[in-house]
Amino acid sequence: MTATLTASKRSSIGKGAARKLRAAEQIPGVIYGHSREPQPLAVNSRELGRLLDRIAAETTVVELDIDGAVSRTLIREIQRHPFKRQVLHIDFLELVAGEKVTVDLPIVLVGTSTGVRNSGGVLDQILREIRVEVDPANMPSHIEMDVSELDLNDSLHVRDLKVPEGVDVLEDGDMTICVVAPPRQEAAPVAPEAAAEGEAVSEPELIRK
Repeated sequence: MTATLTASKRSSIGKGAARKLRAAEQIPGVIYGHSREPQPLAVNSRELGRLLDRIAAETTVVELDIDGAVSRTLIREIQRHPFKRQVLHIDFLELVAGEKVTVDLPIVLVGTSTGVRNSGGVLDQILREIRVEVDPANMPSHIEMDVSELDLNDSLHVRDLKVPEGVDVLEDGDMTICVVAPPRQEAAPVAPEAAAEGEAVSEPELIRK
Protein backbone atom coordinates (compact mmCIF):
# COMPACT_ATOMS: atom_id res chain seq x y z
CA MET A 1 0.00 0.00 0.00
CA THR A 2 1.20 3.52 -0.84
CA ALA A 3 0.02 6.85 0.57
CA THR A 4 0.92 10.47 -0.16
CA LEU A 5 1.76 13.38 2.13
CA THR A 6 3.14 16.89 1.63
CA ALA A 7 5.86 18.49 3.74
CA SER A 8 8.20 21.46 3.63
CA LYS A 9 11.81 21.95 4.64
CA ARG A 10 12.51 23.96 7.77
CA SER A 11 15.70 25.59 8.96
CA SER A 12 14.74 26.43 12.55
CA ILE A 13 15.18 23.64 15.10
CA GLY A 14 14.92 23.30 18.87
CA LYS A 15 12.08 23.23 21.39
CA GLY A 16 11.05 26.84 20.86
CA ALA A 17 10.81 26.43 17.09
CA ALA A 18 8.85 23.19 17.54
CA ARG A 19 6.33 24.91 19.83
CA LYS A 20 5.81 27.69 17.27
CA LEU A 21 5.23 25.10 14.55
CA ARG A 22 2.62 23.25 16.60
CA ALA A 23 0.88 26.53 17.42
CA ALA A 24 0.61 27.08 13.65
CA GLU A 25 -0.90 23.56 13.20
CA GLN A 26 2.36 22.17 11.82
CA ILE A 27 4.16 19.09 13.12
CA PRO A 28 7.98 19.04 13.24
CA GLY A 29 9.62 16.05 11.63
CA VAL A 30 12.78 14.80 9.98
CA ILE A 31 13.68 12.67 6.95
CA TYR A 32 16.88 10.66 6.87
CA GLY A 33 18.42 7.77 4.95
CA HIS A 34 21.65 6.26 3.69
CA SER A 35 22.04 8.70 0.82
CA ARG A 36 21.08 11.97 2.48
CA GLU A 37 21.76 14.11 5.51
CA PRO A 38 18.90 14.38 8.02
CA GLN A 39 16.55 17.15 6.86
CA PRO A 40 14.16 18.85 9.32
CA LEU A 41 10.59 19.05 8.00
CA ALA A 42 7.23 20.59 8.81
CA VAL A 43 4.00 18.65 8.11
CA ASN A 44 0.43 19.93 8.28
CA SER A 45 -1.10 18.44 11.43
CA ARG A 46 -4.59 17.92 9.96
CA GLU A 47 -3.29 16.25 6.81
CA LEU A 48 -1.03 14.02 8.89
CA GLY A 49 -3.88 13.14 11.27
CA ARG A 50 -6.13 12.09 8.37
CA LEU A 51 -3.32 9.96 6.95
CA LEU A 52 -2.56 8.18 10.24
CA ASP A 53 -6.27 7.41 10.73
CA ARG A 54 -6.45 5.35 7.54
CA ILE A 55 -3.09 3.58 7.18
CA ALA A 56 -0.90 1.16 9.08
CA ALA A 57 1.91 3.62 9.67
CA GLU A 58 4.71 1.08 10.17
CA THR A 59 4.08 -0.85 6.93
CA THR A 60 2.79 1.75 4.47
CA VAL A 61 5.10 3.38 1.93
CA VAL A 62 4.53 7.15 2.07
CA GLU A 63 5.35 9.20 -1.01
CA LEU A 64 6.50 12.37 0.73
CA ASP A 65 6.31 15.53 -1.40
CA ILE A 66 8.93 17.92 0.03
CA ASP A 67 8.61 21.28 -1.70
CA GLY A 68 7.87 19.53 -5.01
CA ALA A 69 10.47 16.72 -4.73
CA VAL A 70 8.93 13.32 -3.99
CA SER A 71 10.71 10.72 -1.84
CA ARG A 72 9.47 7.22 -1.04
CA THR A 73 9.58 6.80 2.73
CA LEU A 74 8.52 4.73 5.70
CA ILE A 75 7.37 6.27 8.97
CA ARG A 76 9.96 5.15 11.51
CA GLU A 77 8.82 6.88 14.69
CA ILE A 78 5.83 8.88 15.90
CA GLN A 79 6.19 10.79 19.16
CA ARG A 80 2.87 11.60 20.82
CA HIS A 81 1.79 13.68 23.78
CA PRO A 82 1.69 11.45 26.90
CA PHE A 83 -1.97 12.27 27.65
CA LYS A 84 -3.41 13.35 24.28
CA ARG A 85 -3.45 11.86 20.79
CA GLN A 86 -1.49 14.88 19.52
CA VAL A 87 1.58 14.05 17.40
CA LEU A 88 4.64 15.93 18.65
CA HIS A 89 7.25 14.74 16.13
CA ILE A 90 7.54 12.30 13.24
CA ASP A 91 10.52 10.56 11.59
CA PHE A 92 10.63 9.39 7.96
CA LEU A 93 13.17 6.93 6.51
CA GLU A 94 13.93 7.50 2.84
CA LEU A 95 13.83 4.24 0.88
CA VAL A 96 16.52 3.20 -1.58
CA ALA A 97 15.49 1.15 -4.62
CA GLY A 98 16.32 -2.54 -4.16
CA GLU A 99 17.33 -2.14 -0.52
CA LYS A 100 15.44 -4.20 2.07
CA VAL A 101 14.16 -2.75 5.33
CA THR A 102 13.35 -4.33 8.70
CA VAL A 103 9.74 -3.96 9.83
CA ASP A 104 7.27 -5.56 12.25
CA LEU A 105 4.29 -7.05 10.40
CA PRO A 106 1.01 -7.84 12.20
CA ILE A 107 -0.02 -11.51 12.35
CA VAL A 108 -3.72 -11.95 11.54
CA LEU A 109 -5.37 -15.25 12.53
CA VAL A 110 -8.06 -16.43 10.12
CA GLY A 111 -10.68 -19.16 10.44
CA THR A 112 -12.29 -20.78 13.49
CA SER A 113 -10.30 -23.59 15.05
CA THR A 114 -11.80 -27.06 15.54
CA GLY A 115 -11.05 -26.90 19.25
CA VAL A 116 -12.99 -23.67 19.64
CA ARG A 117 -15.89 -24.71 17.42
CA ASN A 118 -16.43 -28.23 18.74
CA SER A 119 -14.96 -28.29 22.24
CA GLY A 120 -15.41 -24.78 23.59
CA GLY A 121 -11.67 -24.08 23.66
CA VAL A 122 -10.14 -20.62 23.84
CA LEU A 123 -7.80 -19.39 21.08
CA ASP A 124 -4.96 -17.46 22.71
CA GLN A 125 -2.75 -15.38 20.40
CA ILE A 126 0.64 -14.98 22.07
CA LEU A 127 2.65 -13.33 19.28
CA ARG A 128 0.90 -10.51 17.42
CA GLU A 129 3.74 -9.13 15.29
CA ILE A 130 6.70 -10.66 13.51
CA ARG A 131 9.95 -8.94 12.54
CA VAL A 132 10.88 -9.42 8.89
CA GLU A 133 13.26 -8.07 6.27
CA VAL A 134 11.57 -7.13 3.01
CA ASP A 135 11.79 -4.99 -0.10
CA PRO A 136 9.34 -2.10 0.50
CA ALA A 137 8.07 -2.46 -3.07
CA ASN A 138 6.65 -5.90 -2.18
CA MET A 139 5.83 -5.37 1.50
CA PRO A 140 2.55 -6.95 2.68
CA SER A 141 0.42 -5.07 5.20
CA HIS A 142 0.17 -8.21 7.39
CA ILE A 143 0.80 -11.97 7.49
CA GLU A 144 -2.21 -14.32 7.70
CA MET A 145 -2.22 -17.64 9.56
CA ASP A 146 -5.02 -20.20 9.19
CA VAL A 147 -6.04 -21.72 12.54
CA SER A 148 -8.96 -23.85 11.27
CA GLU A 149 -7.26 -27.21 11.94
CA LEU A 150 -6.20 -26.47 15.53
CA ASP A 151 -7.77 -28.74 18.16
CA LEU A 152 -7.53 -28.45 21.95
CA ASN A 153 -3.94 -27.95 23.16
CA ASP A 154 -2.67 -27.54 19.58
CA SER A 155 -0.37 -24.62 18.80
CA LEU A 156 1.24 -22.88 15.83
CA HIS A 157 4.75 -21.44 15.69
CA VAL A 158 6.74 -18.99 13.62
CA ARG A 159 8.06 -21.87 11.49
CA ASP A 160 4.45 -22.63 10.45
CA LEU A 161 3.93 -19.21 8.86
CA LYS A 162 3.49 -19.05 5.10
CA VAL A 163 5.15 -15.78 4.10
CA PRO A 164 5.18 -14.26 0.61
CA GLU A 165 8.26 -14.66 -1.57
CA GLY A 166 10.89 -12.05 -0.77
CA VAL A 167 9.95 -11.78 2.92
CA ASP A 168 12.70 -13.00 5.26
CA VAL A 169 11.53 -13.85 8.80
CA LEU A 170 13.98 -12.74 11.50
CA GLU A 171 12.29 -14.39 14.49
CA ASP A 172 13.11 -17.77 16.07
CA GLY A 173 11.09 -20.50 14.34
CA ASP A 174 10.19 -22.10 17.70
CA MET A 175 8.36 -19.01 19.01
CA THR A 176 4.68 -19.80 19.69
CA ILE A 177 2.15 -17.65 17.84
CA CYS A 178 -1.10 -19.12 19.18
CA VAL A 179 -2.52 -22.02 21.16
CA VAL A 180 -6.01 -23.45 21.71
CA ALA A 181 -6.48 -23.78 25.46
CA PRO A 182 -9.12 -26.03 27.07
CA PRO A 183 -12.30 -24.29 28.20
CA ARG A 184 -11.92 -22.52 31.51
CA GLN A 185 -13.72 -24.25 34.39
CA GLU A 186 -15.61 -22.06 36.82
CA ALA A 187 -15.71 -23.08 40.48
CA ALA A 188 -19.15 -24.31 41.57
CA PRO A 189 -20.91 -21.91 43.96
CA VAL A 190 -21.00 -23.01 47.61
CA ALA A 191 -24.49 -23.29 49.13
CA PRO A 192 -25.07 -20.96 52.09
CA GLU A 193 -25.98 -23.93 54.34
CA ALA A 194 -22.74 -25.74 53.49
CA ALA A 195 -20.72 -22.63 54.07
CA ALA A 196 -22.37 -22.13 57.45
CA GLU A 197 -21.68 -25.74 58.49
CA GLY A 198 -18.04 -25.44 57.56
CA GLU A 199 -17.48 -22.36 59.66
CA ALA A 200 -16.11 -22.96 63.13
CA VAL A 201 -17.76 -20.90 65.84
CA SER A 202 -15.07 -19.06 67.73
CA GLU A 203 -15.57 -17.91 71.31
CA PRO A 204 -13.99 -14.70 72.50
CA GLU A 205 -10.77 -15.31 74.39
CA LEU A 206 -10.84 -14.23 78.04
CA ILE A 207 -7.77 -12.53 79.35
CA ARG A 208 -7.37 -13.06 83.10
CA LYS A 209 -4.92 -11.52 85.44
